[in-house]
Amino acid sequence: MDTLPTSAPEAVIRNRVAESPIEVFNLEELWGSAALRVFDLAAFLDKGFILREKAFRDAARTYDWTQYEGAHVALQCSTDAIIPPWAWMLVASKASSAALSATVGDELAVRTAVFTRLLAGFDWSRYEDRIVVIKGCGSRNVPESAYAEATVRLMGVARKIMYGEPCSSVPIWRRPK
Repeated sequence: MDTLPTSAPEAVIRNRVAESPIEVFNLEELWGSAALRVFDLAAFLDKGFILREKAFRDAARTYDWTQYEGAHVALQCSTDAIIPPWAWMLVASKASSAALSATVGDELAVRTAVFTRLLAGFDWSRYEDRIVVIKGCGSRNVPESAYAEATVRLMGVARKIMYGEPCSSVPIWRRPK
């Protein structure tokens, strides 16, 4: 009787990264899927430069703010007009009726402000005494300041902090023994 050759037992491939105690903190997930939209205040100004209070208030009242639903809004003025603080306040109050947030500044300033608020309100307890990798994937949504802020906050709870991906990370900080 012919016997079939026996083959070596199949090697089991293990995912050591998945089995490790490493927690991944992904800043991009904190932002979510919200868009960042820009509102230009110059459209409410006479000739783009002169703020006439009655016309400004009427424009803010009748403007369709629902287009900013679920977005973070950067309030800007594309001209060199002098804008009094109350005008920014009025526009922010109208925009925030639909938007997730309304912040005066360019897109980077808004991203920074949003991440500062998100990180301040985040529950860090799940990272207590853990090894944490702050995921770095070159996202345009995440400003560099958010990585620094997350690091400082994690230093209060984590055992070790790294940057990158669990399979190839750069050590950042370790709690002293």
